[in-house]
Amino acid sequence: AVAAVLLVIRFTQGLGSITNLSQDYPWGLWIGFDVITGVAFAGGAYVLTFMVYVLGQEKYHPIVRVTVLNGFLAYVFYAGALLLDLGRPWNVINPIIGNSFGVSSVLFLVAWHFLLYMTAELVEFSPAVAEWLGWNRVHRVLTGMTIGAVVFGITLSTLHQSGLGALYLMARDKVHPLWYSEFLPILFLVSSVFAGLSMVIFEGSITHRVFHHRVGHRLAATHDSLVIGLARICAGTMVVYLVLQLLVFVHGQRWVYLGTEMGAWYLFEILGFVLAPAALFIHGFRREDLRVIRAAAILAMLGIVLNRLNVSVIGFKWYAAARYVPTWMEIEVTLAVICAEIWVFRWVINRMPVLGAAFERPRLVRPRHAEAKVEAA
Repeated sequence: AVAAVLLVIRFTQGLGSITNLSQDYPWGLWIGFDVITGVAFAGGAYVLTFMVYVLGQEKYHPIVRVTVLNGFLAYVFYAGALLLDLGRPWNVINPIIGNSFGVSSVLFLVAWHFLLYMTAELVEFSPAVAEWLGWNRVHRVLTGMTIGAVVFGITLSTLHQSGLGALYLMARDKVHPLWYSEFLPILFLVSSVFAGLSMVIFEGSITHRVFHHRVGHRLAATHDSLVIGLARICAGTMVVYLVLQLLVFVHGQRWVYLGTEMGAWYLFEILGFVLAPAALFIHGFRREDLRVIRAAAILAMLGIVLNRLNVSVIGFKWYAAARYVPTWMEIEVTLAVICAEIWVFRWVINRMPVLGAAFERPRLVRPRHAEAKVEAA
């Protein structure tokens, strides 16, 4: 209720009525957390669909549907939070209707990719809606569209996950040198892999307990092994990310900043929320310890939040005398967006076949046992 009142004030009296945004700090918490961070956590959808539909890792099938749902809702709510941050929210449709197309702009690319990727994820999840409504013919048609939507969605994801990092390439003199690099797009893309899978582990563990009555037998039987497998992938990806960070650090000769307060903050992020969770993931999957894996996933997620906020808020214009600090109202609206997403997620889980069945994969050739049944009939 409080957030609803705040949103009314925001849209009737402008951004300045509830935020600390200014000409010097036009992007704040709503961009840094809701969009830059939230979209990274949605990366589990494109990673898992790539693993299942492209690499043929069938054992992860039972969690594809719930992961796609989580990714779709994340884009709807977090990317939708862009509307809150626009001084003139009615201009949000400009990239679509062609009013001053900025085809050379990274923001233009990100806007179109967000829209198209949400459409692709909706198509990927739509068979569950058709099953729920009992539309068998529609379900068959939508299932046949799944592979195309998956390939299209994976392509879009790899581009706009890196595109979010590319947004800050033009802010060379504004982002602290410890976080600025011409390799930001690559770092954002790689980090979205373990960020998304850590969210899958975290969300899946909670869902497995809270919605145990909705979990199918196959998912219940394989949940632990799936978590261990995802931990292995997270560990490998985080090691790659660490190596990239080290190369960027050496290439940029950043050791001169380590003696400063921001240098200590940088080491806190890298050692505490990248190296530590990577080590925990390795220990967890080798010992098959689910508690350690879950702790590693939480640390990795906190590390992503810290890294994205360091780039977009904390390390942005760190030299300015007057720094941006979000108001309690900005925090309240952000929490309301998260709670709204959780409520919708819970509503869908309790009604649609999300945890009890995996996607029915399109087949180019009819299975032999099906042909035998037809001949016998």
